[in-house]
Amino acid sequence: MTKALKEKKKTKVSWKQDPDRVKRDIVNAAIEEFARSGLSGAKIDDISAKTDTSKRMIYYYFGDKIGLYERALEAAYQKVRDGERKLDLDALAPRDALEALVAFTFDHHRRNPDFIRMVMIENVHHADYLRQSEVIRDLNAGAISRLENLIARGEASGDFRPGVDATELHWQISALSVFNVSNKPTFSALFGKSIYTRAGQSRLRDRAVAMVLGDVLKR
Repeated sequence: MTKALKEKKKTKVSWKQDPDRVKRDIVNAAIEEFARSGLSGAKIDDISAKTDTSKRMIYYYFGDKIGLYERALEAAYQKVRDGERKLDLDALAPRDALEALVAFTFDHHRRNPDFIRMVMIENVHHADYLRQSEVIRDLNAGAISRLENLIARGEASGDFRPGVDATELHWQISALSVFNVSNKPTFSALFGKSIYTRAGQSRLRDRAVAMVLGDVLKR
């Protein structure tokens, strides 16, 4: 049996035995490719080459490149929101919960630059595809709801100043965490890479936590 036939047989067995894994692999490869090449530059052939499936099966599962892009965007948001839920913020004191959330967001974005690139690409497209996704809308509504609950607990305990807005707080946390990744190439080219060392990133994360807490805590 030739190598090509063996690969074809392997693809066929994988699809039949574990279609969910095949779809996850496709989506993960798609996130990487869209983050690297953008929506217009990404090619289904390149995505297929990174998986154990065929171009035909990608179209079967996702319809077309736009359908795959939308699913990849949803999966990228799903990952960060799942991570937030796992923090179990309700089990922590308000100040500790907010500190954990800011630190998690900073670290998640730093470790998942493809997510940030996907967000940047979607901004280039004026959020046209994001707006069409009920999945992403629900995911982010949940993120705001968790912040609203945290803020309410913090105000009730006397830890947080009154009048903290959940959407504005989410913006602030995102701004500190996204810029660190989105502007890494230009910032490091202009000012050096010292802040992108392990120690430098640890200091920036601590500063991000301190800035958010400094704005929210009751004085």
